Amino acid sequence: MSAVIGALSGSKDIPFNPEMDNEEKKHEGEPSGPREGEETEDERDTHGRKFSCASVVSSDVNDEDDDDDDDDDKPTGDIALGPQVPLKEQLELDKDDESLRRWKEQLLGSVDLSAVGEHAEPEVKIMSLTIITPGRSDLVLSIPFTANDKGYAFALKDGSKYRLKFTFVVSNNIVSGLKYTNTVWKTGVRVENTRVMLGTFSPQTEPYTYELEEETTPSGLFARGSYSARSKFVDDDGKCYLDISYYFEIRKDWLSSSEN
Repeated sequence: MSAVIGALSGSKDIPFNPEMDNEEKKHEGEPSGPREGEETEDERDTHGRKFSCASVVSSDVNDEDDDDDDDDDKPTGDIALGPQVPLKEQLELDKDDESLRRWKEQLLGSVDLSAVGEHAEPEVKIMSLTIITPGRSDLVLSIPFTANDKGYAFALKDGSKYRLKFTFVVSNNIVSGLKYTNTVWKTGVRVENTRVMLGTFSPQTEPYTYELEEETTPSGLFARGSYSARSKFVDDDGKCYLDISYYFEIRKDWLSSSEN
C-alpha cells in the first residue's frame, strides 16, 4: 500500500441509516430497480403485507439533502483559475521560488518526471473497490462492476460492519481535491448522501489506496432488499473521473458460495 501524498481529510454529511424523509421526491438520476414490481423474499415473509418505507421513516433528514448533488462537483466561488500546464513546465516556472519549489518537491516525492509526459490534464483511473468485513475474506470488485444473475454488484448482511477501500492510479499531473461522493436510494427515496474529500495526489506508477471509515449496514426487515446507488470521483476543477450507477442488496444472511 502506497503512502498517500498530500493533506487528507474525510467528512460525511449523512451516515448510512434506514431513516428517511417519506416526502422526499425521487431523484432524477436514480435508475430503476433490477426487478421492478417483484416482491423480495423478505417481503413475502410478512404474509402479504406490502413493503413500505413509511413504516420506518422520520422527518429528521436535513433540508440540504434536497440540493442537487451535481452542484458539489462544480468549482465554487468566482475565482478565475489559470489554465493547467504540464508538470515539467510547472517545475521549470517555479525554479526561482525556493518555498514553492520545496513544497512541490515534498508533494511529488519520488515521482519520475521522465515518465510524466507533457500532458497538462491529470488522469485518475479508479481500479477497484474492496469491501472489508471482519471475519470474512475481502471482496475485491473490479470497476466497472459485474452484476450477478439478480442484477446486484454485491450483497451485504444486515447489521454487519464493513469498510470500503478504493484503489486508483494518478498519472500525467497533480490532481487537486479529489472527492468521492455516493448517493443511495431505496424504493425511490434517498437514504444516504456521502461526501468524502480524499485529498491531493501526485502522479506515480504505483496505485494509491484510500480506506473509508467503518460503517454498519442497517438492520431489520424493512432495511433489507434492493438498493440503487451512484458513485462519483471528481476533482476541484469539476473534472469527473468516474460516474457509475449500480445496484446492491442487503440480506438477512451472507451470500452462500454457490450464490457468489
